[in-house]
Amino acid sequence: MKQQICILGSTGSIGTQALDVISQHPDLYEAYALTANKRWKELADQARRFHPSAVVIADENYYESLSSALSDIPDIKVYAGAKALEEIVESPSIDMVLTAMVGYSGLAPTIHAIKAKKKICLANKETLVVAGELILQLAQQYHTPILPVDSEHSAIFQSLVGEDNNEVEKILLTCSGGPFRTFTHEQLKSVTAADALKHPTWEMGAKITIDSASLMNKGFEVIEAKWLFGVPADKIQVLIHPQSIVHSAVQFVDGGVKAQLGVPDMRLPIQYAFSFPKRLPLNGDRLNLFSHSLEFFEPDVEKFKCLAMAYEAINKGGNMPCIVNAANEIVNAGFRQGACSFLAMGDIIEQTMQRVAFDKNPDYDIYVQTDAEARRVAQSIMNNK
Repeated sequence: MKQQICILGSTGSIGTQALDVISQHPDLYEAYALTANKRWKELADQARRFHPSAVVIADENYYESLSSALSDIPDIKVYAGAKALEEIVESPSIDMVLTAMVGYSGLAPTIHAIKAKKKICLANKETLVVAGELILQLAQQYHTPILPVDSEHSAIFQSLVGEDNNEVEKILLTCSGGPFRTFTHEQLKSVTAADALKHPTWEMGAKITIDSASLMNKGFEVIEAKWLFGVPADKIQVLIHPQSIVHSAVQFVDGGVKAQLGVPDMRLPIQYAFSFPKRLPLNGDRLNLFSHSLEFFEPDVEKFKCLAMAYEAINKGGNMPCIVNAANEIVNAGFRQGACSFLAMGDIIEQTMQRVAFDKNPDYDIYVQTDAEARRVAQSIMNNK
């Protein structure tokens, strides 16, 4: 039987590459449901090509346009809104859900998918950043597997396969360093969003590319790794690795280090999450180590303040990572729109952390309230800058 897959965020970078994986293995996988936020034209095109049973457009303003575009294919059901996203993942026909939505919006549908006992292929790191403890509790309660899709976390996962209960001494989380790795603090004062969107090794969506430039993306991945692998933050070391060949590594108590290497191609971790424990053929470039030097550097947390803020949030715990994520979503959008500078992003996040009410033991409702409050505070600070 073909595995039926729901892709939350099918028009984004991860979603489109996941569809390529599905197209390479039509005997194994089928797109049961595809969703998008606003890109109804791209979603309609995907629906015509992959013929899912259902499509969902999160922004209800585009429902009529999408429905009209697919009116000649009556067996593709068209839905809209946040509630529809939560309901579609619960469909009995779905075997696995790829969570590739951007930001906080991925949290609620992921929770619904976990409760419906669907295998989770997790590409939405904010889900664990915002509510890692809650997500892990639910996954254990409903016996729902969560497999990482981020290239770094997939690399860690692959390095741990076969190690059973062997003790981990350290996780080595690699990072390209982004386009501003060698910039001075003075140079960073004048960089623009257009500069930041020129990632040196990966092709990603705008939001995550900015997060990569500020190193907030790496901070979020430290939080994600803490929850996924049960390793405290002080045992997770970030390494700047400009070539993006070593995707991450694990150091064990005997000093041995296992790493996963490969060309920068997100289809590999996507496919591995789909097929685990099997490895399937994948068309694409192969790594040639003769043509690459491998370099590693320590990150400068004074120059890239966002990474320091993420570590501070981990150590504080509670709803603090939720506060950081919400503030980051505001300043990330603000930087892209020219409303704040690159260096101001870290300052606004820090001030938001100081002003929003802290809760040591949050539940889901507290996360929702925290997210809303942190967004309001960060927006206010940014408007007054």
